[in-house]
Amino acid sequence: MEIRLPDSLVGVPLHAVLKRTPLPAKLLDKLLESRGVHIQGPFLRLRLFPRERRDFPSDWMELNILYEDDFTLVVNKPAGIEMHPSVKGQRRTLANAVAAYYEMTGQDLRVRHIHRMDKETTGPILYAKNEFAHQHYDRMMREKKIGRIYLALAEGVIPRDRGKIDLPIGQDRHHPTRRRVSETGDPAVTRFFVVERFDTHTLVRLELETGRTHQIRVHLSHIGHPLAGDGMYGGHRDLIARQALHGEKLVWNHPWTREKLEVEAPLPDDFAEALRILRRRRKNG
Repeated sequence: MEIRLPDSLVGVPLHAVLKRTPLPAKLLDKLLESRGVHIQGPFLRLRLFPRERRDFPSDWMELNILYEDDFTLVVNKPAGIEMHPSVKGQRRTLANAVAAYYEMTGQDLRVRHIHRMDKETTGPILYAKNEFAHQHYDRMMREKKIGRIYLALAEGVIPRDRGKIDLPIGQDRHHPTRRRVSETGDPAVTRFFVVERFDTHTLVRLELETGRTHQIRVHLSHIGHPLAGDGMYGGHRDLIARQALHGEKLVWNHPWTREKLEVEAPLPDDFAEALRILRRRRKNG
């Protein structure tokens, strides 16, 4: 990566120039040790994009890329595909598909996802394309500065227009993968806003302050409004064959420029069809 220095920094010692960059101290030390940073004339050259050995075998599948630059990749995850292998030798996950995309586009990169989604949930997934971006996004996640906004179709009519569900979530000791609200669980906070009400369901927009496994599914089920299609947490599959949960929007700051960026993912066909059915039922009385 080559950056043209402003006139005020031309001729300034390297260590002073580096203090003006957004690079964390740990990564700067690593670059200095490996001689991955130097000044040549008016340019600062950083070896932020070394060729890397891919860490997942490639499985080609068509991907909907919502955003990409030298630091970041955002992929619109479809339903029915896992984020990464859950058992040794598993293939056809999103990680395998991203590895194939990197290979097809000549990018020798590891696959670094920043957050996760359940197998049946759809929406944007953020990937870091180098170590610097990875460190930045991890910090932003810890500081709750990456916005994740979801749409969900909940069963029943939620009476309040908005609310906050602040209930800890832990493992269900009676089920290997299910979660439940538990006093000894990890803190979990979900904010919801009613978008549209139907006779039997409610469309809600949700913002996550934390990212616990199955958080939205557990929280809505606990207050008596499981997601449509979510058989694990009490939902019914007469309207949609999977949990009706979709990542609508992702908001983040660029790791280098700090520019605010956002992407929106289109509503998948099965979710949109469920809404059409409910609106038709309401119209016909």
